[in-house]
Amino acid sequence: QVHLAESGGGSVEAGGSLRLSCTISVEMSSFCMGWFRQAPGKEREGVASLDSAGLTRYADSVKDRFTFSQDKAKTTVYLQMDSLKPEDTAMYYCAAKSPVPWVCPLSHSDYNYWGQGTQVTVSS
Repeated sequence: QVHLAESGGGSVEAGGSLRLSCTISVEMSSFCMGWFRQAPGKEREGVASLDSAGLTRYADSVKDRFTFSQDKAKTTVYLQMDSLKPEDTAMYYCAAKSPVPWVCPLSHSDYNYWGQGTQVTVSS
């Protein structure tokens, strides 16, 4: 059974930073990992994906501001969010996908396992 647990959300002013963490109950070499977000009234959107080799993909809206990384044990991933904007306000979800395709996708429908989410609020 795969369990994901996010932490690190909170409230910040525009221009500030937050780091989200996601712990996975299994070693992540056999998974794609992804961060997604969903704002009220909007569809869930992909933010970033990462494979076990450390290859990352980012949505255009967060490129050069967010960084997706993993720890050496490959049981925790992080989303460093800098230069935050009010439009980044959303519930952020960590997700895992297995089996691993050639490129880890940014589509939420491709992911099998989900955490409960952590709220990020950015004020102007």
